[in-house]
Amino acid sequence: MKQFVLLFLVFTINVQLVIAQQEQAKQASKEIPPAEISTTKQSVTINGKTINLTAQSGTMRLRDENNKPIANFGFTSYIKEGSSTKRPILFAYNGGPGSSSFWLHMGVLGPKRIPVNDTGFTPAAPYSLVNNEYSLLDIADLVMIDPVGTGLSIPVGDAAFEDFWGVDQDIRSISLFITQYLIEHDRMNSPKFLLGESYGTFRNAGVMDKLLSQGIALNGIIMVSAVFDVRSLMFPVGEDIPYIYHFPTYAATAWYHNKINNQPESLETFLSEVRSFTEDEYAPALFQGDQLDEEAKLQVAEKLEQYTAVDADRWIKADLRFKASEFFQELMRDEGKTIGRLDSRFTGINQDPISQNANHDPQSYAISPAYIQGFLQYLHKDLGVSKDLVYSVTAGRREGFKWDWKHKGNEGWGSHISINTGPDMARAMSRDPNMKVLILNGYYDIATVFYGVEHSINHLGLAPDIKDNIIMKYYEAGHMMYTHMPSLKKFKKDVSEFITETCGPVTRP
Repeated sequence: MKQFVLLFLVFTINVQLVIAQQEQAKQASKEIPPAEISTTKQSVTINGKTINLTAQSGTMRLRDENNKPIANFGFTSYIKEGSSTKRPILFAYNGGPGSSSFWLHMGVLGPKRIPVNDTGFTPAAPYSLVNNEYSLLDIADLVMIDPVGTGLSIPVGDAAFEDFWGVDQDIRSISLFITQYLIEHDRMNSPKFLLGESYGTFRNAGVMDKLLSQGIALNGIIMVSAVFDVRSLMFPVGEDIPYIYHFPTYAATAWYHNKINNQPESLETFLSEVRSFTEDEYAPALFQGDQLDEEAKLQVAEKLEQYTAVDADRWIKADLRFKASEFFQELMRDEGKTIGRLDSRFTGINQDPISQNANHDPQSYAISPAYIQGFLQYLHKDLGVSKDLVYSVTAGRREGFKWDWKHKGNEGWGSHISINTGPDMARAMSRDPNMKVLILNGYYDIATVFYGVEHSINHLGLAPDIKDNIIMKYYEAGHMMYTHMPSLKKFKKDVSEFITETCGPVTRP
């Protein structure tokens, strides 16, 4: 009996030791790695004037609403030396969802940029890193943001990646970062601007509303290649709107590649005619579905051919509807080429001419290596970020990456095709009538089409004086219009004027 009791005690102690060890291991796994920041001196020359900057690149400890650490949040900031805290500050990010911010960083916003062969394929390294005379750093300080899962940003403590990977989760964490950065760096009284590209504009609409609801008003929001209604990206069965959204960009693409008979010299003049056709003839025809008679269908198909150079019989066979991936493949099929999604000025080799859908985006392959390799060299060499830290260019490479598309206020369909942050933007602008929005659209962007943006803005239900606070600008380029030198110069002019005019003469830098 005594031996049994002794064995039982030994067993109990061993079990308790195992539990204790497991608990210690569990606690150790939750140990929070330190936030790391590299501080360097940088400079940029704009209009012949050199601006000295203090750059910080690394991570900042992000806390939740209860002051609990939830992330080491990655960013790179450039602050003009000796400037007033009333100098404007611009927070910027790319999209994805799941993209880090190096595209905007090295394409247009930072003190250095990486030139690429616009509409051609940039050769492999070595790449050039040049002074960015088109940066906005002459008029505003800059904070490049990498959402959790991208860049150096990782969850810490009890937090997990899925706590950040979703429409509302993302809006929350970005808003937390901006608020805490402003407090940490004594910039709460600075004029504040957001700049987002692609999904970053979808995010912008939510963040501007979220921050305002927490008492932080923004001076201005810049939307680069915007999307607010996810339907403009999708082609769900039975839905006509995406085809209507995309058609003017198909026509612009055909115009660029000189496919239009008796082609007008002005793209804007041509697109004005295309818009009228889209609204007055194409949209009503699609709405009729199989009730459209054959003669009327043929008339519409012939107009579609006139504006896109795709044969009328192909439009008939496609039931007057081409998905974007089908149009990429169709426009230059006979030439053995496919066109770009992000920028339809770019063309690539079509390896499967009989395929219905394009299988790659030439624009992405043309410029991505230069941006990725050039940025990583700059990050670790010039900005001094530790080479022990892995910079993730996209969260899509992380195991288990999945985006939660549910958004508060969009409940009902149970599908991400209904998700729309336009109402968030409308709410924020209506509650703060001083808030301004600048939207930059690329005519050759088939990823986030300009006509879809126009439709979204025209359906926000804004009062006329509030809608006047939205400024639309257009570029003869694509999604990343800043790869096109004339558009890069126009980008600088348009955004600089927007920031200085929005700030007013008192706070103008």
